[in-house]
Amino acid sequence: MNDPVYNQYSLDTLCAALAQAMGIEKPAQAAAPNPLLTAVVQNAGIRTVDRILMYNPDAIALWLYQKYTDFYLPVLKHTSIALPLASVMPSVTPVCFGTMYTGAQPQIHGIRSYTKPVIRIDTLFDALIRAGKRPAIVSTAGDSLSVIFLEREMDYYIYDTVDEVNAKALELIEADEYDFIVVYNANYDATMHRNAPEGEASLRALSENMQTFDRLAEAVKTHWRGHKTLIGFAPDHGCHEIDGGLGSHGLDMPEDLNILHFYGILP
Repeated sequence: MNDPVYNQYSLDTLCAALAQAMGIEKPAQAAAPNPLLTAVVQNAGIRTVDRILMYNPDAIALWLYQKYTDFYLPVLKHTSIALPLASVMPSVTPVCFGTMYTGAQPQIHGIRSYTKPVIRIDTLFDALIRAGKRPAIVSTAGDSLSVIFLEREMDYYIYDTVDEVNAKALELIEADEYDFIVVYNANYDATMHRNAPEGEASLRALSENMQTFDRLAEAVKTHWRGHKTLIGFAPDHGCHEIDGGLGSHGLDMPEDLNILHFYGILP
């Protein structure tokens, strides 16, 4: 039996690459920047971008791209690189987003289970604020991204539903007042747990995530034409099917740890 194959680059390489893309210092404990994402900016013939939009759909595994590639056409038309990453253990949402936006492993940022304390170490949001940038998080209430990065001098837009989150994100893009926007959608994760990763409702939610990214990217092209924007489709971890046909994650296995991000420069 073959050994499991994990993606080469850790999720902890993302944070410093995002900081470098904006021309700011990386958070104090972030790992070295991912060279492939750094190359996206360099290959665009620019030194830095002045806007970043991060779309964070929950629980979308690499294997979903391999099996349902056509679903990703709305994402592929706005991006120039598919970036394989290995998430962190345990592969649950607060742990993974803690690493994504600190660049640090769980034992450093402090979230090592499905708990949602406010992270106290240096984060990308802190680095942005120090550099005079304006970050914002748009998320559903009670979910990790609405909680673990609180208590910073930044704006948080917290809503009850994914539809409200996405409507607000489009509104913020149109207003063009923020340098860095995080948009979180939990709809695939929620349906996957209830209906299996490949259940009808789950695949519908997966497709909705791709369509949402498309709408956000089109809004950036329309309203941020005066800026160079790095846009990212950036899930936190993957998922797998368990007994009873339901979906889960949190294990040290390729289905849960191997994820695929997409990045591009707009307009």
